[in-house]
Amino acid sequence: MTKPAAEAPTASTSPLSQAQILSEALPFMQRYDNQTVVIKYGGNAMGDETLAASFARDIVLLKQSGVNPIVVHGGGPQIGAMLERLQIKSEFKDGLRVTDRATVEIVQMVLAGSINKEIVTAINHQGGKACGISGKDAHLMTAKKLEKLSHDPKSNTTKMVDLGFVGEPVEMNPHIVEVMVQSDLIPVIAPIAAGRDGETFNINADTFAGHLAQAMKAKRLLLLTDVAGVLDKSSKLIDKLTLEEARGLIADGTISGGMIPKIESSMAVVENGVEGVVIVDGRVRHACLLELFTAHGVGTLIEDSA
Repeated sequence: MTKPAAEAPTASTSPLSQAQILSEALPFMQRYDNQTVVIKYGGNAMGDETLAASFARDIVLLKQSGVNPIVVHGGGPQIGAMLERLQIKSEFKDGLRVTDRATVEIVQMVLAGSINKEIVTAINHQGGKACGISGKDAHLMTAKKLEKLSHDPKSNTTKMVDLGFVGEPVEMNPHIVEVMVQSDLIPVIAPIAAGRDGETFNINADTFAGHLAQAMKAKRLLLLTDVAGVLDKSSKLIDKLTLEEARGLIADGTISGGMIPKIESSMAVVENGVEGVVIVDGRVRHACLLELFTAHGVGTLIEDSA
């Protein structure tokens, strides 16, 4: 699964070459036939117009090929821009945005409103039948307030960090998504959820996608990011990691910073029944197709064993 050196084939590719490419994709298409793939969509892949159009086309092609794609999207930059536009100041604790009551209303408006419908429209424009929902619809996800602990190394004390209406999953009821994927519909899901008392919670998109992948018994979870994947100490892409190898790289410091929680959450998803999680380079055109339908791939695959 090394990063491809060239772009995907264009219309100028000879007919014979195009036929050869399709033929080579057959075993991969058979592997994912009637299988569910959850795709977390965000970052540059969503913000770049060309990449966004390429992503929408790929999702439609996956559905036409017999795959059941489910899209869970983020929207941090768009939320930040809207808050700034409305002159609502954000407070950050431990690098995380505090979502107060005013902010969570904007989060819901941007995620379940404008962003969700933009993605739905893009997929439909390419010939698909996308349908936008959120974790609130049909009790898809029930959440609770995120309990985050912060450790102060100076005082060696630990305290709870109040992030407001930032939530974590409590229960998944994937019935609505199951009904959609069994039809010709493509679910596009905003990562917000309701609490048991009806309050609205903002859920991390990676977390939402991971829990949904487990509930749907997905074959793959693809996390589109703005990095090539997991790099070794020589900054070379690691194309595949077992759970044991991933733990070792965290322990020796090779995996560090913001990549640690992404890898740890990916490992938990694999441990709970998803065959593999892939940290995918969303900056590459047709990243999803390259990952699923070729021997190359564009990121790091995390699986239970080699």
